[in-house]
Amino acid sequence: MNIALIPARCGSKSIPFKNIKEFCGKPLIYWSLQALQDSVDIDEIYVATDCDEIKDTVNSFSFSKVKVYDRNIKNANDTASTESVILEFISKNSFHKNDLFFLVQATSPLVQTKDFDEAFTKLQHEQADSLLTCTRAKRFFWNDNGTTLNYDYKDRPRRQDFDGILMENGAFYINSIRNILKDKNRLSGKIAIYEMEAFTSVDIDEDDDWVIAEKLMHRHILLNI
Repeated sequence: MNIALIPARCGSKSIPFKNIKEFCGKPLIYWSLQALQDSVDIDEIYVATDCDEIKDTVNSFSFSKVKVYDRNIKNANDTASTESVILEFISKNSFHKNDLFFLVQATSPLVQTKDFDEAFTKLQHEQADSLLTCTRAKRFFWNDNGTTLNYDYKDRPRRQDFDGILMENGAFYINSIRNILKDKNRLSGKIAIYEMEAFTSVDIDEDDDWVIAEKLMHRHILLNI
């Protein structure tokens, strides 16, 4: 069985009630849930929240696969790690250790159903233990000490000939229940990388991110629906 979890707490200092603020005409969390709901590879979806407003909003969608999990208050504060929420959630449910666990971020609304399905296929094909999503940054990076990180400035490559560097975009992660319980981490063992399109690198933390993400959503996704 494949299980997906979206952590969504009430507190957000940068954008109040960010997870349910309207984004392209729907609450932000709707887009990730819709993409998961439409995936043939996802069996159950949970939203872990401490917030009645988020709970009511999620339930109003009436998605058949989606359930709300009431997360512990101690794992919903500013200092709680995502791993603490994952481990709490798993401990409260009787999942099989071979079940796959998808950790999905509500603040990555540009993820699409095809991303979940293709990533799941890639994980299986590579016989990997876990997977994370990345985008490719074709930028030249430097270290603080004045040395280059990913290219030779004496032999500067053309952009079209430059492989760039993979950057974790935080859209979602896959691991088995067994590995998460053993390693206490969303990633472990042999790690596969699912490369997503460049526009998915935006993560909504500030107001400017919100404006940019909405424009990207309209251009790359909504126009194709």
